Amino acid sequence: MLGRLNHVAIAVPNIAAAAEIYRSTFAMGAKVSAAVPQPDHGVTTVFVELANTKIELLEPLGENSPIANFLKKNPAGGIHHVCYEVEDIMAARDQMLAQGATITGTGQPKIGAHGKPVIFMHPKDFNGTLIELEQV
Repeated sequence: MLGRLNHVAIAVPNIAAAAEIYRSTFAMGAKVSAAVPQPDHGVTTVFVELANTKIELLEPLGENSPIANFLKKNPAGGIHHVCYEVEDIMAARDQMLAQGATITGTGQPKIGAHGKPVIFMHPKDFNGTLIELEQV
């Protein structure tokens, strides 16, 4: 069911500073996108594209951002979630629910930062790691 690793998301307190670190440190091959607000998810994102995957930098957008609480506990930032690709988001969701996994939110896919349907699975079911599934 799981496809390749799509990205690792890192919550950051300052997305411009974090993007510059990736831009200057990994200048030899990393493509760093512009910051894009994602109001439906309460974050601003920057993607660092590598040869085999992406790093997603996340900064809170608005006072109700889920990233804000993460940064209260981890002021310097840190790994927030990992994202895996799936062929069929609804089939993946149904299979995960049948296995006893908890889907966050309403359980219905939302459109993610790549313009594709995504769901998130609760970290309590995956060794403390928030898992995002993204339809390819």
